[in-house]
Amino acid sequence: MLTVNMFYSRAVTLERVRDAYSSAADLYIGLYEDGWRGAHPDDLAIIGEHLSGRSGPVLDVGCGPGHYTDYLRSLGADASGLDMVPKFIAHAQANHPDLSFRLGSMDDLGVPDHSVTGILAWYSLIHRPPAELPGVLAEFRRALTPGGALVVGFFDGDEVEPFDHRVVTAYRWPADEMSKQLAAAGFTEAQRAQRDTDRPDRKLAAIAATAN
Repeated sequence: MLTVNMFYSRAVTLERVRDAYSSAADLYIGLYEDGWRGAHPDDLAIIGEHLSGRSGPVLDVGCGPGHYTDYLRSLGADASGLDMVPKFIAHAQANHPDLSFRLGSMDDLGVPDHSVTGILAWYSLIHRPPAELPGVLAEFRRALTPGGALVVGFFDGDEVEPFDHRVVTAYRWPADEMSKQLAAAGFTEAQRAQRDTDRPDRKLAAIAATAN
């Protein structure tokens, strides 16, 4: 049950993240100037493996400038993007006029129950405090059809802990712990990918899971 304190905490988190990314929007738009073509091949592989070939809508949650939404559409997916930063949505729509983007929150996807066949949450969960993650995953499960796919990208680590992200506080998650969170929300892990970067404190992970 969502208490008043939990609701307030969640609202504060969302407002803080939205405002921080609004201030940094131009930086992130510039980082993805080449779109998905500049992404790591391993990232494209796990996204494509589990979210292409879907017979219904696929939602890119926290789509940012829209580069992965465009990638999903290039694979034939009926993809659309959702983000709470107006500048990201405006940029994505202007650069991909054939795609659909809208303002919204991962806490309320604004779609009917069991109406989407895939969800991509690529580093869009990283700023949510651990106590808020179950509620977000429950919303994803509500929206997905049974057998639908969820692909989550996140920062890997030895324990769940906050760190100073360039925009706003983010959290590392051990892959095993993220898998447990997914299982508790009604998902079964299908594939896992982990890789190092040139920074020891920025290990990356992705998990693809199926809605039970």
